[in-house]
Amino acid sequence: MKEDNVPSNDSRYKAANREALIGVGLVVFNFVWWFAFAYGLGGKDPSEYTYIFGLPAWFFYSCVLGVIVMAVLVTIVVKKWFVEVPFEEGEEK
Repeated sequence: MKEDNVPSNDSRYKAANREALIGVGLVVFNFVWWFAFAYGLGGKDPSEYTYIFGLPAWFFYSCVLGVIVMAVLVTIVVKKWFVEVPFEEGEEK
């Protein structure tokens, strides 16, 4: 389904689609990370939990460390693969 007013050779759309897919990949990675640690380590009896900085290990790894890992990944991805795209048609290089 292609719109007639959207040029198919416009690199801005290609960059936007690529960056959107990268963003979706980061979201999926974040969910898998959170789910694996939260339910993998948190699925046992609370009396068997180990603690890191006073927090249950499952919570520390899924929520605290997960935020740090995602912040680093997003920073790296934005600096390495995202490009600045002009909004005006005539500004494209």
